[in-house]
Amino acid sequence: MLEKNYLWPRTTAEAVALQKELRHKVRIKDEGRAIRLIAGIDVGYDPALNISRCAIVLMEAQTLELSFSNIVEQPTPFPYVPGLLSFREAPIILDTLKTLPRQPDLLMIDGHGIAHPRRLGIASHVGVLANMPAVGVAKKRLAGVYKEPGPNKGDTSALMDKGEKIGTVLRSKTNVKPLFISPGHRISHEKALEIVMACLRKHRLPEPTRLADRLSKKESGPARKDGKGRTLIL
Repeated sequence: MLEKNYLWPRTTAEAVALQKELRHKVRIKDEGRAIRLIAGIDVGYDPALNISRCAIVLMEAQTLELSFSNIVEQPTPFPYVPGLLSFREAPIILDTLKTLPRQPDLLMIDGHGIAHPRRLGIASHVGVLANMPAVGVAKKRLAGVYKEPGPNKGDTSALMDKGEKIGTVLRSKTNVKPLFISPGHRISHEKALEIVMACLRKHRLPEPTRLADRLSKKESGPARKDGKGRTLIL
C-alpha cells in the first residue's frame, strides 16, 4: 500500500494535486488472472452524526453466492466536494478491507473508476492504494459524453472525454436508466464490462454492489467497537 498522504489532504487544492499525481499510477490493463471472489463495496453517510458507513460483501464470481458481509463505521474525514468524494470514502474502504476473511480477486465499488475529470474516481483511488484490481459501477455520469444506449439489457455505448474512452454506458435492465462502468485499476474496459454483466440478475445493479448498497442502508443494531474506535457489525 502507498503512503498515507494519498488519503489525508489538508485542503481541496492539495486533494486535487494528490489526484493528479496518483492518476499516473493507475493501470488499465488485464493481467489474465482468474476472478473467483468479488468484493462488493458501498459507502453511506449519516450527515447528522458525520459518520460514514462502509458495507462490504464477498461473493463467489461463478455462482454469486454470498460468503461474507460486514459493516464498518467511522467519522467522515473530509468535507463533500464534487470530484473529491474518494477522500471521504477511501480511508474507510481500506480499513474495511482489513476485516475480510479472504483476499478478493476484484473490488467492485459503487462509484467511478477512471470516468472522472482527473481519471481518479473512488475505484481507481482504492485500487491503486490497495494494489488490487477494481471496477467502478456508478448510477450517474460524472465526466464525459455518450450516446444513449439501446433500450434492452446489455445494450452499451462508449463514455468519451476529450477523445479518450473513460467508461462504458450499460443498459443493465431493459427500459431502466443505464449504469456507468469504468475500470479502476489493473483491469481493462472490456474485462470490467464483462464482469459486471456476469454479475447482473434481475436488478439494475450488479449483485455485489446491490447487496452492499442494501446492507449499507440497514439499521446498525447492536455493534461493537474495535481498538481504533471503529464500529464493526458482523
